[in-house]
Order: sequence, then C-alpha cells, then structure tokens
Amino acid sequence: MKDFAVIQTGGKQYKVSVGDVLKIEKMPGEFKEGDTISFDKVLLVDNGKDTTIGTPYIDGAKVQAIFEKAGRAAKIDVVKYKAKSKYYKKRGHRQPFFEVKIKSIQ
Repeated sequence: MKDFAVIQTGGKQYKVSVGDVLKIEKMPGEFKEGDTISFDKVLLVDNGKDTTIGTPYIDGAKVQAIFEKAGRAAKIDVVKYKAKSKYYKKRGHRQPFFEVKIKSIQ
C-alpha cells in the first residue's frame, strides 16, 4: 500500500500520494514552472503501518509539491431568465487553477 496524506488547501481537502498530479485552487503569489510549494495544513498521514491524525493539523508535517502550470477551467455559463418579463442575463465564468505534482510527504 502506498503512503498517502490528506491536505487542506483552497477550502478543499485532497488525498495525495507521491507522484500524484492534481488541480488545486489558485494560491496567492507568483509561481513559475518548477517552483516548490509547501503545504503545512496536513490533516492525516498514513505510511502503511501507522496512521497519524491531526487535531486539526499535524504539527511539523509537510507535503512538498512542484508547480507545473497555471490555467483556467472550462467556461461555465450562468444564465438568469424570467419568463414573460423580458429579463435575461448571461454571464460566463472560468475558474483559475494550479496543477501541482506531489514530490514528498514528511
């Protein structure tokens, strides 16, 4: 069984293992390809034998990731419409994201 951890970032929780590539919410700051991002809000770590659960976070635990790219998700159309009243509004939204690859769990 692979080692894994549960981290919290961008208001969401992710189960990650070394080598995983995942899309997370955009983070503040400037990043370029190859930069290291450190996640210190680690909720759970499992190494195959022992499971450590935080209250709410594990002190001293870190997950290191490599920044791969920033992008924007597919467009979502938001439409407001009321029949028989000539009310129609259409807006589009593209959510920004970061794609990161998990390098290590400590």
